Amino acid sequence: MRNKFIYIFLFLSANSFMAQKSDTLSVSNQKSPTYLDIPVKKNNYYNPLAPAKAAFYSAVLPGLGQVYNKRYWKVPIIYLGIGTSIYFYSQNNDDYNRFRDAYKRRLAGFTDDEFWGSGSTPIVSSDRLEDAQKTAKRNKDLSIAVAVAFYLLNIIDANVDAHLRQFNVNNDLTLEPLFNLNPINASTNYSISLKYRFK
Repeated sequence: MRNKFIYIFLFLSANSFMAQKSDTLSVSNQKSPTYLDIPVKKNNYYNPLAPAKAAFYSAVLPGLGQVYNKRYWKVPIIYLGIGTSIYFYSQNNDDYNRFRDAYKRRLAGFTDDEFWGSGSTPIVSSDRLEDAQKTAKRNKDLSIAVAVAFYLLNIIDANVDAHLRQFNVNNDLTLEPLFNLNPINASTNYSISLKYRFK
């Protein structure tokens, strides 16, 4: 008899368990993220040979190191500098040859050079032709020096730019002005602060 009461009690209570409302706050069946599920933040790969490679490319062909560094806007500047220097070298070389040939012809006794003119006296004297030769030669040498300087700056720029591309620049290290109001005399104190955040 005792078992009957237990069975009846269980039957009636089981029916009341079914009458309970289900919980509206459901728990999702998603797994909590594990160490392997969290995406890994990729660090920028440091390539120590990148600056040497960029410098080599610029030495082989001016501007190629800048293309390697993806600084395309620098290539026209390099070619403009080298091209202008070569143009002025060519122009000064032509002038130097003209002045030298006329000077040599005058020393040989001829009066038919382009600087003589139509009269019996020259438009440009032999001393002026000699000075013009020296000036043209100096300008020609200067043009070569400027072209070589642009070529070397091209190589140095590619190397330094490749080094700086690998330099870590983020907000953890900042240099910014700091403006503090002095409450005593209501004036502004100017200073520079260097902040570094440790993570």
